Amino acid sequence: MSVKEVYLNGEYLPVSEATVSIFDRGFTFGDGVYEVIPVYGGRLFRLQQHLDRLQHSLGEIRLLSPLADLEITRVLERLLTNIEGDASIYLQITRGSAPRNHAFPDQVQPTILAYAQDVVYPDQATREAGVNAVCFPDQRWERCDIKSVSLLANVLARQYAHENNAAEAVLFRDGKLTEGAASTLFVVHEGQLLTTANGHSILPGITRELVLELACNHGLSCQQTDITENQVKTADELWLSSSTKEILPIVSLDGEAVGAGVPGPHYHHIIRLYDDFKLKFRNGEVS
Repeated sequence: MSVKEVYLNGEYLPVSEATVSIFDRGFTFGDGVYEVIPVYGGRLFRLQQHLDRLQHSLGEIRLLSPLADLEITRVLERLLTNIEGDASIYLQITRGSAPRNHAFPDQVQPTILAYAQDVVYPDQATREAGVNAVCFPDQRWERCDIKSVSLLANVLARQYAHENNAAEAVLFRDGKLTEGAASTLFVVHEGQLLTTANGHSILPGITRELVLELACNHGLSCQQTDITENQVKTADELWLSSSTKEILPIVSLDGEAVGAGVPGPHYHHIIRLYDDFKLKFRNGEVS
């Protein structure tokens, strides 16, 4: 997944020429936010929702975007000229470079970085087999609705999953499900699709919104609510979703089978709907 060109502070540069100051607050404090935007058939997927979430994150950390939404859109479209097929865009904005001090600097120019890269989404074999996951305590800060570049707690959770031959860590706080280390979680319990309600404890996922739309519009009862650890461990089905993983069934949790230990009927239904939506999106029939 090589990156051919990056946008950095108003310039389009080869990767080898793109540099950021060692005093950039994104480096010294994790003082910044980001977005990852899927691209299907050359089309940016739900771009406005991603930009709205970016503006929410920027607003919550009291940082003005150096570019308006239309300007960002033009940057992303330019980057896509170097990409063939499906891709993803990484977009990051930090508070900028200033002498190290925890308080906001009086005058500083934000750093904005973006690049497109080829991406391979999960193949049919992975969808049909499902993936393993492990439980892990949610040790992140209490503003997970901000898509912050400060991801150390997520990294540690995902590393725990990796060391235990799992694709994802399922996070719990005070006995309640929050989300995955880098994904949204869905629980099918007693015939109902459950996911944690939006709030400070989770990121409002864009793929999550689409899953809920598809499920609720096609006969599956949906509820955004508190979900107990027991509900997760006795679930009929468990799924994860994200921009790069799309939707994947979790068939084993801490070594125990989820439901029948294979992707369930609700998953098969939702992934067919999702693939159909993607095809229509590529063809410009839906947005």
